[in-house]
Amino acid sequence: MLAIRLMRMGAKKSPSYRVVVKEKLSKRDGAYVENVGFYNPTREPAEVRLKMDRVNYWIGRGAQPTDTVRQLIRQQSRAEAAAQPEA
Repeated sequence: MLAIRLMRMGAKKSPSYRVVVKEKLSKRDGAYVENVGFYNPTREPAEVRLKMDRVNYWIGRGAQPTDTVRQLIRQQSRAEAAAQPEA
């Protein structure tokens, strides 16, 4: 089973994360199938960049996002919806 989860990067005490698609039972920082985004919680406000087309593709294929990634996807979707002008 595939999962969309965070993979820790960055230096000690200054984390940043990649949002990746990987096997559910693999190690946190092990091999992954695809990198679909980036999350940096140390910035103010936190920096989130997701390739929403690829995230939706993998969710359609049965990948399950973790709780944290689900919140990031929701934030990104709201930000994109607010950025688009209403017709």
